[in-house]
Amino acid sequence: MLELRNIQVTRGDFSLQANLTVEAGTRNAVIGASGSGKSTLLSVIAGFLAPKAGRVLWNGVDLTDIAPGKRPISILFQDQNLFPHLTASQNVGLGLRPDLRLDDLQQERVAKVLSQVGLDGLSDRRPANLSGGQQSRVALARVLLRARPLLLLDEPFAALGPALKSEMLALLHQIADDMGTTVLMVTHDPDDARALTPGTILIDKGVAHQPVATELLLQNPPAGLKAYLGLGE
Repeated sequence: MLELRNIQVTRGDFSLQANLTVEAGTRNAVIGASGSGKSTLLSVIAGFLAPKAGRVLWNGVDLTDIAPGKRPISILFQDQNLFPHLTASQNVGLGLRPDLRLDDLQQERVAKVLSQVGLDGLSDRRPANLSGGQQSRVALARVLLRARPLLLLDEPFAALGPALKSEMLALLHQIADDMGTTVLMVTHDPDDARALTPGTILIDKGVAHQPVATELLLQNPPAGLKAYLGLGE
């Protein structure tokens, strides 16, 4: 279980509060108007941003003062964080060892996850020689290889077209279910939330709220979210 206990973040005129729990193995969207603090919330959980007050816990272990790299977390951003001078297999292998000194067993693990995400035969290609969807699959393969129990996604597929995005969400759904991963995904697209995340954390008026059923929230959104989504009156 992920717990955010009385979290307070202040950055200039911006403030965010969060006091919520996320059950292990669940998938949740993070939705709110632009500038509401969606990415800020992920940054606090990941350890990139220290809260002014409050604690971040995972299964009862306090993560608040633990360095980002030592937290049980994988992160996927929109730019995929792929290194252009490395091949697909090398980019994935970074999930095991930053120095890429992989033994035979580790090399086999890299090959296996590339196969799992449908990249057989493309392991030696660099990102520039991969399509946008294939680059996203490389990034997902690295997440799969790391096998961390908590996955944070900050609009990772926003740059993809509708068909590719749907394909990547379906693949992410499968991976999360197979691994029992707890997922938090920032999105501005209600269709993405419906496709992947049964629960949704709404950030509204400086407060990150307890997850609620995605469909119920989107059927009756509060005024600020309705305006942001362009749903009208």
